Amino acid sequence: MASFEIKSGALVSLQDLCPSSPFFKQGASLRIIGKLREYSSETGLAIVIDGNDILKVSTEHLRDLTFQVGSVYQFIGELLIQPDNEGVLQARVGRNVDGIDLNLYHQSVLLLRQFQANHLSNPAT
Repeated sequence: MASFEIKSGALVSLQDLCPSSPFFKQGASLRIIGKLREYSSETGLAIVIDGNDILKVSTEHLRDLTFQVGSVYQFIGELLIQPDNEGVLQARVGRNVDGIDLNLYHQSVLLLRQFQANHLSNPAT
């Protein structure tokens, strides 16, 4: 019997998902946050934004989640890179996070990365 390991989603911002980014890899497990700009119930495709950055999110596997344009959502899933080099997140988890302070969220992501860089490269400290 084959085992399938579900990886935790790496915490990234939408601006981290450009083709030159180390996070922009086929099948990468990611956790993103963004404001819902569009949602199609027919295709299950959501478009989330953060500033000027945009990401398509496939929500076909999500249940019991109501989408409202203008609300903020967090998704965890795997990045699928299309032939035109556009990334689409195949969401396996989604939740509404209205009320979150996005500036504070982005600051915490930067601090987490600094901490990980210091402690993963120098584990004795």
